[in-house]
Amino acid sequence: MPSGSLTQDRTAIQPLPPTPKVDIPESRGFRIKSRILGRALHNDQLAHERLGKPTALAVFSSDALSSTAYATEEILRTLLYTGLIGAAAFSFVLPITGALVLVLVILTFSYRQTIKAYPSAGGAYIVTKDNLGLLPAQVAGVALLTDYVLTVAVSTSAGVAALYSAVPAVYPWRVPVALAFIAIIAIGNLRGVKESGKIFAVPTYLFIISMFAMILLGIYKALFGGGLEHVVPTHPAALHAFQAATIVLVLHAFASGGAAMTGVEAISNGVPAFKPIEWKHARETLVIMAVLLGSMFLGISWLAAKMHVVPSDTKTVISQIASAVFGSGAVGHALFLFTQAATMLILVLAANTSFADFPRLASFHANDAFMPKQLTKRGHRLVFSNGIIALAIAGAIPVVIFQADVTHLIPLYAIGVFTSFTLSQAGMAKKHIKDKEQGWKLGLVINGLGAFTTGVVTIVIGVFKFTHGAWFIIVLVPIMVFGLVRLNHAYEAEKDELEHEAREAAEAPILRYHAVIVLIEKLDQSSARAIQYARTLTPDALKAVHIAIDEHEAEEVATEWTRLGLTRVPLEIVECPDRRISRCALEVVAEAAADGNTEVSVLIPRREYSRFWHRFLHDHTADAIAKTLSNVPHANVTFVPYHLGNKPDVTVEV
Repeated sequence: MPSGSLTQDRTAIQPLPPTPKVDIPESRGFRIKSRILGRALHNDQLAHERLGKPTALAVFSSDALSSTAYATEEILRTLLYTGLIGAAAFSFVLPITGALVLVLVILTFSYRQTIKAYPSAGGAYIVTKDNLGLLPAQVAGVALLTDYVLTVAVSTSAGVAALYSAVPAVYPWRVPVALAFIAIIAIGNLRGVKESGKIFAVPTYLFIISMFAMILLGIYKALFGGGLEHVVPTHPAALHAFQAATIVLVLHAFASGGAAMTGVEAISNGVPAFKPIEWKHARETLVIMAVLLGSMFLGISWLAAKMHVVPSDTKTVISQIASAVFGSGAVGHALFLFTQAATMLILVLAANTSFADFPRLASFHANDAFMPKQLTKRGHRLVFSNGIIALAIAGAIPVVIFQADVTHLIPLYAIGVFTSFTLSQAGMAKKHIKDKEQGWKLGLVINGLGAFTTGVVTIVIGVFKFTHGAWFIIVLVPIMVFGLVRLNHAYEAEKDELEHEAREAAEAPILRYHAVIVLIEKLDQSSARAIQYARTLTPDALKAVHIAIDEHEAEEVATEWTRLGLTRVPLEIVECPDRRISRCALEVVAEAAADGNTEVSVLIPRREYSRFWHRFLHDHTADAIAKTLSNVPHANVTFVPYHLGNKPDVTVEV
């Protein structure tokens, strides 16, 4: 082997110098976050945060399944209190429920098509954007986002109603309890997808068991146990009205029961959260959810009609049915309490569907520059933390405004989700026509029927719920879309400006001279740190500038400067009799850069405070100066921070 090669090899295998060991302690905020949410997850763990079908059913179906707890009640409220048709109302409950279940069947087949076509996430926003354009996608997305917010408000309020139906003393505290429920769900979701699935799986299955136990026992008593007795109404006057039923009233009741369809889209929007094969597992879970939802909805409506259950403000329809079916004995009362507890839990945790889908949908908007970019960031546990927090705050507002009253919240509900249903299915129909994939004609029929059906339901809900509060959502959606479009224009304008001639700017020749100016208010630790840093830049010219608004203070700075032997860095005192500090700094920097051959670096000492409230005790002149100087060509501002009240915690060992 040639000697040169041996020398080269020996050089290559020489040990590297030891890498300095840096000990950086975690901040108090991070330690608290880790204590509450668990250890931070790394990006490569995202693939492990996937859900199997049983857990996914609990996470994505709780909203749809839980709506059976109040959908029948809202149909009855409309017939008995709005229609005033008395006991005849009960003969309309089952046909209206059947019509809604038919809509559910159509939606299920429609979204099976959507899930297969969009295995990466087939929500209304993605489907509408791909096939109908960005603006219709914003309408679909905003409609769905508002529905997710209302899902949080309605579900938690209905959960509290189930609680005070069993424990009347809770009624005066319904708003604080509902807000506490929202906070608990938000924290559960901030812990991560898999963690939230574990939390929400048990209540979902307890609710399913309790509902089928109640329905099957009710059917058994009706057929073999001597029949079901009518429930004694809290408001008997509701059964003695004689107004005739009309098609308008039936459609109004249909619109009220439409709340049962909310949450059906959640599975198609959450396909990426499933374990592989994602689209296949999502389709199977969708069918299971639809069968459970349709069966429970029909069963509850049949029992309510058979037993002539009248809704009241203090007892839900579900609680009255459970009490009557299970009886007043010790075992019956225990089953009643179990049913109410399961109903309360799933209603409260049904808001999890929104917390699972709202952040993901908001991130889609943000990726397209129609919502703030912060919504695209994954947090401590690989979830979209900003979206979760935003939803918790937004969902709490209607709870406070409407005092956790489900009846007042329901009219705002459903129109948003049916709008997104319609646009999504119309988008799928167009996709079939455009792509003409194998079996596209059958797909076109299914999705075309879905678009037509949900479009009709949207119109029915909009018309018959308009004066009851739906007008607010109908007005709010276009206003929000307008706001998102304006935000998009702002983002696009920023992008164009930042990318304009970016390469040319980066490759532009460096100016001949580099001057550094350190702005100092007084000679202290923060100023000394800035001067020390300025010297490391080895500029062609370096000076410190004190803008004098007080003659006595300026003299003290000059005297101290000389006493400490800092004269090798020139100090310039600039008078500012009108106290316009930013303007004075601008004149100094503009003069330094006036020859066109000088790059000017302006260093501004900035004090960082250990306590949040300390920030309010000091002015923000440094920020104002930096903003003013940013308009000077070839002038660059750097803040040199000095942390008050904190000794350096970072240690370096070699």
